[in-house]
Amino acid sequence: MTVNYSKSVIDNLKKQVAERSSNPRWSEVFSNCFDNTLETTVKSTEYGDTFVITGDIPAMWLRDSSAQIKPYLAVANEDKTIKQLICGLVARQIKCILIDPYANAFNETENGHCYHQDITEMNGWIWERKYEVDSLCYPIELAYLLWKKTGETKQFTEAFKQAAQVIVEVFETEQHHENSPYRFERVGERPEDTLSNGGLGEPCSYTGMIWSGFRPSDDSCTYNYLIPANMFAVVILRYLEEIAEVIYEDNVLAKKAKQLKNTIDQGISKWGIVEHLGKKVYAYEVDGLGNYLLMDDANVPSLLAAPYLGYCSVDDTVYQNTRALILSADNPYYYEGTKLKGIGSEHTPKNYVWPIALCIQGLTTKDQSEKAELLNTLVQTDAGTNHMHEGINVNDPMQYTREWFSWANMMFCELLLDYLKINK
Repeated sequence: MTVNYSKSVIDNLKKQVAERSSNPRWSEVFSNCFDNTLETTVKSTEYGDTFVITGDIPAMWLRDSSAQIKPYLAVANEDKTIKQLICGLVARQIKCILIDPYANAFNETENGHCYHQDITEMNGWIWERKYEVDSLCYPIELAYLLWKKTGETKQFTEAFKQAAQVIVEVFETEQHHENSPYRFERVGERPEDTLSNGGLGEPCSYTGMIWSGFRPSDDSCTYNYLIPANMFAVVILRYLEEIAEVIYEDNVLAKKAKQLKNTIDQGISKWGIVEHLGKKVYAYEVDGLGNYLLMDDANVPSLLAAPYLGYCSVDDTVYQNTRALILSADNPYYYEGTKLKGIGSEHTPKNYVWPIALCIQGLTTKDQSEKAELLNTLVQTDAGTNHMHEGINVNDPMQYTREWFSWANMMFCELLLDYLKINK
């Protein structure tokens, strides 16, 4: 599965990291993680595109694959192979979206493999069909950042434009979920893996926001207007508006994207901001019927990640209020132990903190000392593997979930590059 990338370009980046790192373990873990994704998860296919498995599962998530490859933008201008690899991934993601915009994970070929025999409209390409708003956001973000970082525009094909139109249509449909064709049920598994009400989900009212069946953890939403996912949608619709105007000179698509963006943003402001202890904070989920959930999850998009995604500034007052809430015991998924503290997930056992969340915490602070402390924590709790994991026991780092989790590996790389101000 190895990609023939330029060793000299990667080695030069590693050298910069090693020279600037005050802790030698930072560069050691960076070196292993940065190589590991390219060498074990990335494949150039017979279709001329790029397929990226998530790690220990032989399928490609639209979300994970984007996050896994994003840090390689740091060297995309110096290595044509890596630039082509990223273009190829966008091409494969676009193909997947056109196959089924409601699916979150796909097979490399039309082999019929799947995680579970679910009650939903499956086909041979689909590994899992959990509708998650963020799955349609990540590929747009990657394509846009590739353009802005390198000037490359060949990812903006007619198929990309068609997929962009499909994404807008799906988002518009899911503003009125009662009219949606999407249904999903999973029998005999965790209750977080299925939707109630015959696969339609719990009742909700119109808010202008987009309904999501599942969180980026692949767990079902409690209230189906997932605020961080809608924040991400606002950002990528802004990107789509620019892409439509500049690349495609399509004022109709640009106008649609802008109107949808504004409507969703207004919905977040009206329904997604609530009072907590006398301060305005973002809720994690709402239903438009007066119910809301105060929490945050380790997976991205998260409330903690709002500035990282480009939705707001780090200094935004509502964000800072929310940050204080979710990095405290007021968040049911915030855990503290003898070895580390941070945000975990319903997806993993209690008292397990996710390295992804620690990295996002570092990427959303201006405090260099906080970033350094988080980097130290990450390398001290890797169980001697020189890689990141999914969740780690706050009292015993030798207890962790997922031996091989490429998304977490690359989030560490992204945080370290950010801290060292390399190719920022």
